[in-house]
Amino acid sequence: EPPRYANLMFDRRVVRGNTYALQLPPVSTQPSPLEIQRQREARKRALARKRAREQAQPRTPEPVEGRKHVHVQTELYLEEISDRIIEVDMECQTDAFLDRPPTPLFVPAKTGKDVATQIEEGELFEFDVEVKPILEVLIGKTVEQALLEVMEEEELAHLWAHQRAYAELRNAELAELQRLEEEERRRQEEKERRRLEHMQMLQKQKETAEKIAARAFAQCYLADLIPSVFNNLNESGFFYDPIERDIETEFLPWLMTEVEETLERKVLGRIMLDSLICTVVEKRLDAFGHKPLADQSEAPAEEPRPTDAALQVAGEMDAA
Repeated sequence: EPPRYANLMFDRRVVRGNTYALQLPPVSTQPSPLEIQRQREARKRALARKRAREQAQPRTPEPVEGRKHVHVQTELYLEEISDRIIEVDMECQTDAFLDRPPTPLFVPAKTGKDVATQIEEGELFEFDVEVKPILEVLIGKTVEQALLEVMEEEELAHLWAHQRAYAELRNAELAELQRLEEEERRRQEEKERRRLEHMQMLQKQKETAEKIAARAFAQCYLADLIPSVFNNLNESGFFYDPIERDIETEFLPWLMTEVEETLERKVLGRIMLDSLICTVVEKRLDAFGHKPLADQSEAPAEEPRPTDAALQVAGEMDAA
């Protein structure tokens, strides 16, 4: 078959894209025992899977007694199946015809223009020879890129490990710094609290000294003032005997009221007695002023004695 030339980038033997998953053949021509063992195991697994698939396929049940299975074609066109091709000899007789020229070939009419290209010797691209340096360059670049990427991944891993270690160290330093700051803050708070306590203690001592001085000054100042004040108050009547005050405010007014009432009753009795005496005297005066009758010329009866009249007036006064 003549070689066919095409674009190299569409050849299946040229690998394009990511080469991470590319399985490169080993450098040595002799396969390693491990690779041979792996291939044998893979072949055994493939045979086992094929046997399992064959066993898993549904099969035709066994024929009953007196019958047998026969292969039957179910295609649209029947075809005789045999191991040996049947050969048959056939003969035919042809008449003698006159010689005539052969039938010319059918050549369709041209529809375009003929174009020719001059190719000198050695200008054609020989794939097996020319593709080798290209493949070497591609493979070298791919391997170099893969190595660079692996080295980059390792460098990134080292950088990440260094960053993690630095982050751990930084976190530890930050924790220690926070602890020291908290300790310094507590120390400052304790110092401020002690200073405030000392200031309060000094303030209390100052207030106590001022109170003691004020008390001593007040005692000295009031030593002569209190007796004079009490004397003035006593003279003014602010200090009194409660029994005497009770007699003056309660008993004496009541006594005076009772005496006035008693005197008023006595005066009323005397007035009434005077009025009765006047009435009796007027009646006696009227009685003595009339002339005596003839039948009364006889000796008058015994006149009442003044004692009896006085007794009668006293009884009327008591009744009144």
